[in-house]
Amino acid sequence: MPQRWLPWLALALFLWLIYLLGPILSPFLIAGVLAYLGNPLVTLLQRWRIGRTVGTTLVFLFALLLAAAIIVALLPTVRAQTLIAIDYLQQYAKLLQTEFLPQISQRLGIPIDSHSLTAYASKNASKLAHWASSSLQVALVSGSGILAFLMNFLLIPVITFYLLRDWPRLLQRLDELIPRRQLALVRQLATDSNRMLMAFLHGQLLDMLALGATYAIGLSIVGLKTALLIGLLSGILSFVPYLGFVSGIILATLAMYIQGGTLLSLAEVWAVYGVGQVLESTLFIPVLVGDRIGLHPVLVIFAVLAGGQLLGFVGLLIALPVTAILLALLRHAHRWYLQSRAYAAELPQEE
Repeated sequence: MPQRWLPWLALALFLWLIYLLGPILSPFLIAGVLAYLGNPLVTLLQRWRIGRTVGTTLVFLFALLLAAAIIVALLPTVRAQTLIAIDYLQQYAKLLQTEFLPQISQRLGIPIDSHSLTAYASKNASKLAHWASSSLQVALVSGSGILAFLMNFLLIPVITFYLLRDWPRLLQRLDELIPRRQLALVRQLATDSNRMLMAFLHGQLLDMLALGATYAIGLSIVGLKTALLIGLLSGILSFVPYLGFVSGIILATLAMYIQGGTLLSLAEVWAVYGVGQVLESTLFIPVLVGDRIGLHPVLVIFAVLAGGQLLGFVGLLIALPVTAILLALLRHAHRWYLQSRAYAAELPQEE
């Protein structure tokens, strides 16, 4: 086998191993992202003559204290609003049975009520049971059950600490494996990919935080009792374009309707989400993310769906970071193509 094919063979083997080990990679990937985000802070402490281990410990303690403070501050409100949301769901189920289904049945001329739905469920009980058991079996097998989930969750801070402490050493080991002829090129590509990925992750996190705060504050102003809960959910889901907006406006509209809202109050909810979208496109994205990323919303949706389809939950975690890195590499490839003979070659002149 020619030597030039060895790197591609190694890459194919690496991707194949990721596919096989997908169910156990989640804590390592999450820890890797956290260590990657925390590395600049530890590096900054090193410049102040603080050792890598001590700096990692300080950053780790600061992150834990910050997370604990946020949880302590938000938990009582989130818990209370969660109970309100559960009550709203029960009320909505009653309205669906007593008002909405009879109206739909009358308009369509088809008998639709709780009895017909119950009959349909009974008729298809075996199919539903089979689907439920299959889903439960897949969940248990892929995640190794609740115990494995808890173990993975507890492993994340441990793995993050060791990765963050040894980050420069790991990069040095990878640098030693690069062929010396391609060293300058690979370092340039890695630098551009790192700049793209860091800008994307920082911008995405800040955009999610800004959107969640905007929705929560706006919904609180219009009087929605579950404003914080729905606002936070909308901000978290906004990593996929329009998913946070659509899910949030539906939940907020239903909650305001159950709360006894009038048409004016529903319009106020819609206005809050409209203002949020305007702020995201005109302020949050230009200021927090800028033009350094350039990920089109359609590309983001495709990347998330493709990652989930190929690697499940692990694919969802790595879809957008991998896409950001590939975009940086494709920009280099595009520039090389424009400078190549294949692009610059003149067309043969007709006689």
